[in-house]
Amino acid sequence: MDPVYEVEQRCADAWPAQVDERLGEWRLRAAGGFTGRANSALTCGDPGMPVSEALLRVETFARRNGISPAAHVVRDAKHENAVAAAGWVVNEDHPGGAESGVLTGPLTGFHSPPVDGVEVSDVPTPGWWELAAQAVPTAAQRHVLASGSGSGFGSVTRDGEVVAAVRGAVVGDLLHIARLAVRPDHRRGGLARGLLAGLAEWGAKNGATRCALQVAEHNTPAWRLYTSLGCAEHHRYRYWVPLGT
Repeated sequence: MDPVYEVEQRCADAWPAQVDERLGEWRLRAAGGFTGRANSALTCGDPGMPVSEALLRVETFARRNGISPAAHVVRDAKHENAVAAAGWVVNEDHPGGAESGVLTGPLTGFHSPPVDGVEVSDVPTPGWWELAAQAVPTAAQRHVLASGSGSGFGSVTRDGEVVAAVRGAVVGDLLHIARLAVRPDHRRGGLARGLLAGLAEWGAKNGATRCALQVAEHNTPAWRLYTSLGCAEHHRYRYWVPLGT
C-alpha cells in the first residue's frame, strides 16, 4: 500500500466524521463544520470515475449535509492537476492555513522529565472539553473527538483545573495525536512534553509503535516541538474549494 494513502486512511479513521461515505477510494466526510478534516473529501486513491465528475459528487454531498464543499488533497498527488483543471482552487482563507504537514515518528522519541498530574483516561472530563474544544461541546465535537474506539484523553491538572490537554487515538499500530493545548499561564514549563510522553506510553500499551499528527505550516512552535521528539515530515496536504466559494 502507498505509505501516504495508508497514513491518511488511518488518520481519517482516528478522526471520525458524523457522515463518511465512500466514492471509490475517496471518503466524503461531514461533521457540522467542525474541523476541515471531518468536513472535506479525502481524495487519496481512485474515486472510480473522472476527477471532475467525482468533484461534482463532492459538491452534491456537501449541499446535502449543510457544509461547504472542500477536498483534502495531498500535495503533488497525481490527481492534483485534475482538481485544478476542474476549476477548484487552494483555500487560502482556511482558518488553519492553506497547507498542513503530516508528521510521523516512533513513540520511542517521546521522552520528558517527570510531570506531576499527567493522566490519560478513556472518557473526556469537563475540564478536558473546556480546554481542548469548548465547555459545552456540540454533537459534532462529541462525535469526532469522543465517539471512536481506542481514544485516550490526556490531561494535566493543577489545583483542580485542567491546564494541559491532548487527544490520542490508536488505529492499528498508529497513535494519532491532536488537540494539544496548554493554558497560557502554564506554558514553557514542560507540560506539553510531559503530557505527550504520557500519551505515548498509553499508546504503546494499546499497540501503537508510531505516531502521526497534522500541523499547520505556520505553526512554528508545534513543528519545533514535534521534530524535537523525533517526528519528521511525511507529506503535506491542502484544502481545495470550487472557484468562487
